[in-house]
Amino acid sequence: MSKDPIHIVGGGLAGSEAAWQAAQAGVPVILHEMRPVRGTDAHKTQDLAELVCSNSFRSDDAEANAVGLLHAEMRLANSLIMAAGDANQVPAGGALAVDRDGFSAAVTARVEAHPLITIQREEVTGLPPAEWSQVIVATGPLTAPSLAEAIATETGADALAFFDAIAPIVHFDTIDMNVAWFQSRYDKVGPGGTGKDYINCPMDKAQYDAFVQALIEGGKTEFKQWEGTPYFDGCLPIEVMAERGVETLRHGPMKPIGLTNAHNPTVKAYAVVQLRQDNALGTLYNMVGFQTKLKHGEQVRIFKTIPGLENAEFARLGGLHRNTYINSPTLLDGSLQLKSRPGLRFAGQITGCEGYVESAAIGLLAGRFAAAERLGAPISLPPATTAFGALLNHITGGHITSDDEPGKRSFQPMNVNFGLFPPLEAGTKLRPDGFEGRFRGKDKSIAKKKATTTRALADCRAWLDLPAQAQTQAAE
Repeated sequence: MSKDPIHIVGGGLAGSEAAWQAAQAGVPVILHEMRPVRGTDAHKTQDLAELVCSNSFRSDDAEANAVGLLHAEMRLANSLIMAAGDANQVPAGGALAVDRDGFSAAVTARVEAHPLITIQREEVTGLPPAEWSQVIVATGPLTAPSLAEAIATETGADALAFFDAIAPIVHFDTIDMNVAWFQSRYDKVGPGGTGKDYINCPMDKAQYDAFVQALIEGGKTEFKQWEGTPYFDGCLPIEVMAERGVETLRHGPMKPIGLTNAHNPTVKAYAVVQLRQDNALGTLYNMVGFQTKLKHGEQVRIFKTIPGLENAEFARLGGLHRNTYINSPTLLDGSLQLKSRPGLRFAGQITGCEGYVESAAIGLLAGRFAAAERLGAPISLPPATTAFGALLNHITGGHITSDDEPGKRSFQPMNVNFGLFPPLEAGTKLRPDGFEGRFRGKDKSIAKKKATTTRALADCRAWLDLPAQAQTQAAE
């Protein structure tokens, strides 16, 4: 049994989680992080697991939401990322949002303190050397061009790229709360929340129409070298949504449903801009769904037309950076290993998953797989019925092939969702109390989701060899 180290390239969420899981299994790890030796267009610090976009891990509802289920499974697997997120959460309605600085500082401290993890601050410019017999590449959406080129040379397949945009952050004390008000949609109370976790800025029809037109006409940052790169639909810039139709934003991030203006309850807003708490102190709020490639001057001009934000001061304006991911279904096996080079695995967003939690979850799996192989133990893949398994199967084979270009055209970045899970078995009881009546409409949809998550958590516990009713644990 070899105890040579596992080398992990990239100290983001996936790389940090992979390092933690492997080290917790008793295998030494060398974590290679290029910051601060080489920076990126989006990172601002040298901390591990820095959050460069939103500070939200999205829904924490493990009963009826797929990402909430993934949270629960990661907690069962003693995830470092979830432990740090839980310890640094800020109010966000039904979502789990974190203080971004506290979160990354906590991850960095835990990794630095682990006796089996060594952090080397250096850039890995090409594919890892052959003497690194176990490697996980977790360089994320901002993979250095030299490494991306090396991957393409090794695999014979071009990396795919798409845009990802960053939302602006506003200083709370510059928001006019005589116009805006606190309320979560439908007054929903989530983890650490009160039901009043978002700031809402209302617009009437004339204000909304003028705002949409300004977004369309506003000056944008152009990156000619990236022309032709498709956007990921889950993270469209606000102005791209506006270009898709005047009503698009009203049915997306600016939808007014479930909200009542505390200053004028009898008048229904035509559209609403929401801001979510971004740090534990409550001094910063990010504009929900407002990823943008507008030029900075245009952002200030246009966003200050939003009622309540006329005097807003921005702690950070929106920006645009390049995401890179590989054609995983054709390149990787079921354990995330490169088919052309045994011992070399990929993890995180570079594999084609999307989202903080999904990236960390794939890092968790890659760390466990590499550790098992290093220890001479069989690799156990998570059941397809779990969130782990559903996401892994999407990355390594959940796609539609085409005759002329197998696997490539249909493979796109994906958040975890119930569409990735196998259907419930025939005869599955939708109510644990044995209720035999028929569910209809929304009630049936919710019942099916709850049955899916109940099955997933039971199967995840069995896969992790935990007692059937084991309590969720934080990383130790």
